[in-house]
Amino acid sequence: MVKINRVYTGGGDGGESSLVDGSRRKKSDPRFAVVGACDEVNSWLGMILAELQRLPDHEDGGERTNVQRVQTVLNETLVRVQNELFDLGAELACPPETLPEYMVLISEGQTDVLMQEMDAWLTALPPLTSFILPAGSPPIACMHVTRTVVRRLERTMVSLIDHEGEDAVRPLALVYVNRLSDWLFVMGRWVGMMLNEEEALWVPLGKRPAEKGIAHRVEQMQANDDDFEAL
Repeated sequence: MVKINRVYTGGGDGGESSLVDGSRRKKSDPRFAVVGACDEVNSWLGMILAELQRLPDHEDGGERTNVQRVQTVLNETLVRVQNELFDLGAELACPPETLPEYMVLISEGQTDVLMQEMDAWLTALPPLTSFILPAGSPPIACMHVTRTVVRRLERTMVSLIDHEGEDAVRPLALVYVNRLSDWLFVMGRWVGMMLNEEEALWVPLGKRPAEKGIAHRVEQMQANDDDFEAL
């Protein structure tokens, strides 16, 4: 049982902090960058949960049952992954060879569940015909941000391996993080479908009309304001 009586200790005032094994390193150490990125991903999952609770469950006088379905499914799976990321963060806060024997680590089981959930969502989704722009309602936009932060976590883990050697990160931990970004992408598509949102598809430059920009719109608005004030 973890018991925390106070948050501040003063031990990090000099720019150092402790790893799980008790060793001290500078806060600029690549391992702390990995731990910080993992914590950031977890915090963004919390933002997704918060935005899900703000979805209106009624529209035009009718009940939006799909909102409740999305909230039920994602509340369960996101909280599970938040716990897994806390486990992962604790693991990454220490070289694998000095991990405490009592620590239970992320395994193939957690990665398999992510893939099973992706497969279930993909069954209901139409195939993609283009890349998707990172856009949508607040929950979906947060999912896009989160998946990009997961990719940054993955890059910092690879950088740590480059810095400390191949044994700096367990391969299964890296696989889990790689799957997590895909999982968030598919989740966002499924939520969009459930909420009847159209996906913002990327249109290649060669297929887009010549862009005039919005300067003329701003100028027209200003002209309209001037005409109104002249009345």
